[in-house]
Amino acid sequence: MKVLHILKSAPDASTKKIIDLQKPGNQVTTIDLTKGGISYDSLVAEVFAHDRVICW
Repeated sequence: MKVLHILKSAPDASTKKIIDLQKPGNQVTTIDLTKGGISYDSLVAEVFAHDRVICW
């Protein structure tokens, strides 16, 4: 399963742990919006390219 995590703020310990727990057996991608430089078109394309999207 392809899982996308979108971070709207810096991840805390719980967020990092949940993301790490999903990595085995899944293709996990993380996009950190706090770092900037992410185009809207790119973000939308990533959302539609993944099976599950989780926003933090």
